[in-house]
Amino acid sequence: MATEVYKTKIISLMDNTEIELSPLKIKYLRKFMLEFENVKIANGDLEAISALSVCARTCMEQYKPEIAVSQEVFEEYINLDIIYSILEIAAGVKINKDSEEEVKKQAVDSGSSWDDLDLAKLESEVFLLGIWKDYAELENSLSMPELIITLSSARDLDYQEKKFLAAMQGVDLDKNKNEKNAWEEMKARVFSGGKATDANDILAYQGINAQKAGFGIGMGMDYERIG
Repeated sequence: MATEVYKTKIISLMDNTEIELSPLKIKYLRKFMLEFENVKIANGDLEAISALSVCARTCMEQYKPEIAVSQEVFEEYINLDIIYSILEIAAGVKINKDSEEEVKKQAVDSGSSWDDLDLAKLESEVFLLGIWKDYAELENSLSMPELIITLSSARDLDYQEKKFLAAMQGVDLDKNKNEKNAWEEMKARVFSGGKATDANDILAYQGINAQKAGFGIGMGMDYERIG
């Protein structure tokens, strides 16, 4: 049975140092998304790859900060394959080096965007759990998948309690649930790395979502991008 909330990967740098990659904590994800804007406006693949290298260096501030002190130092330890591995695990930016599609287009199409999320609101709701002393500590502690699963669990527990109390009064809270569930769609987007746009999309069934459903990507299923 799968129990992972997100995917991790161990990679070797060019000096054979091994590091474990995982989704960026929110603190670093904010920096990453700012740098990723330069990928979107890049003029051709050379500029896009250069901008992606800077994005990968931002990721190293979390994994191995001593080689993120400058772009020159960073480039002593990495090559293009390493950059692509970092981007995929850290922020869900998946690039197939063998594809004929432009690198910029692959990066922009696969890159997760949180521009339409009210992140401050989500963080404030999780902060009420009383685990972190301030928001800086929260953003240092949680990645987006961790934030969403923590918030999801808290909401589910709260809803089940309200549902039980309502049932005691003869009220069925599920009776009129016909509207579109924006929360479920947001979770689907997070757990699919920005690829799923609907809660029923198969790409949403990864990690903890796959575990709950009893199947999914990462549990004997996978997918690949063709073309």
